[in-house]
Amino acid sequence: MAISIAHLGPAGTYAETAALASVQWLIQGGQDAILCPYPSIAQTLTAAAEQKVQYAVVPVENSIEGSVTMTLDNLWQLDNLRIQRALVMPISHALLSHAERLEKIRTVYSHPQALAQCQKWLDQFLPTAQLIAANSTTEALQHLGDDRTIAAISSQRAAQLYNLPILASPINDYPDNCTRFLVLSLEPSPGGTHTSIAFGMSANQPGMLVKPLQVFAQRNINLTRIESRPTRRTPGTYHFFLDLQADVREFPIQSALEELTHYTETLKIFGSYDIVTID
Repeated sequence: MAISIAHLGPAGTYAETAALASVQWLIQGGQDAILCPYPSIAQTLTAAAEQKVQYAVVPVENSIEGSVTMTLDNLWQLDNLRIQRALVMPISHALLSHAERLEKIRTVYSHPQALAQCQKWLDQFLPTAQLIAANSTTEALQHLGDDRTIAAISSQRAAQLYNLPILASPINDYPDNCTRFLVLSLEPSPGGTHTSIAFGMSANQPGMLVKPLQVFAQRNINLTRIESRPTRRTPGTYHFFLDLQADVREFPIQSALEELTHYTETLKIFGSYDIVTID
């Protein structure tokens, strides 16, 4: 029986590459894997939450641009998905176009994260080009057609898949650019070196955030990330997402999470997992 893995599509996205990298770890006993592209991160996660697929692979954080807010917001809303593993993957962007020279390009399409990760390069080499956001780096390619004034930022793999010329590569502003992807499903998390949680508080008062953070500091539990997202209910109110360097099966973190319930209105535990780096 094949396993199904949702990812941001179409084929050729970095999320698809991360999904492909997950296959060997996910399949068992000669199983096959079916990759299922979806047009947005929200639909990718919803597919797994509604059991249309068994797994979802989504980006959660980029080393240059920070958190992928669409992923965080949907994780909070769905809250039944559990992280099975995290993958850190290098990201190398290329400029795809039928143009013969950069000077001919008037418009550049790509995902907002890709555009931001190449901003300095674009300012230097295409300062007058109009930048237009697309749902994914591969969706951006549909705008190329035969128009030699249009370019798209995508991956070298996408260029090969769609037989498109690469005008410049790599064009990301920082050579060590990488993105962390999450592999999620409805299954319980397997445990691992890191744990992701989120919580909300009932009031915005002085010291409200200090008390939850002290819960971890007192137990010598290291926080590797903290991120706030608006609740969308009242201006100035937030949810907080935390990554902890600990396994939820260990007593110190179990004790910390128990105490945390006294200081929070809502607590969501997305699971413990290992982080794997992909070359």
